Amino acid sequence: MTVIIAITTTLAILSLAVIFGTDMSIAVVQRAVYAEIDDRTLVQIVGRGHFYGDRRFPPIGIGGTVLTVATVVLASVWASPVAGILSGVALALLIVWLLLFALIAKPINTTLTAAALADEVPTNARALQNRWESIIVLRATLLAVDIALLCATLFFI
Repeated sequence: MTVIIAITTTLAILSLAVIFGTDMSIAVVQRAVYAEIDDRTLVQIVGRGHFYGDRRFPPIGIGGTVLTVATVVLASVWASPVAGILSGVALALLIVWLLLFALIAKPINTTLTAAALADEVPTNARALQNRWESIIVLRATLLAVDIALLCATLFFI
């Protein structure tokens, strides 16, 4: 059973690392780029990025979430209590990340995607992007800690 837990944990880490890398890239690089471009270009780049990202990332994120849940269940039943707690906290942080995405980022993604595809520039485009960016460091931090907890889980299975 240890091998199965190690596999679910490792695959969860790899899946979440994809999302983490994207969030870090935006937090560290893209925010600066977006601040230097005009609103029309911002809407086109960000909106079209979300158009593709919101279609291509869900299987990765859902897979990482399902694998994290599997790790929690398996680690809680067949591994040490520490492994169950570590993976459980990782899942809790992942749920916080998902709530931030669903309640703040996703509605903005949808608005900017629609605007980009319609070749429109909402009057509040910059405010929308600023709101979206206001949680990106928190999202990246949550995933970093989440991944670290899952890595630590591997030591206790």
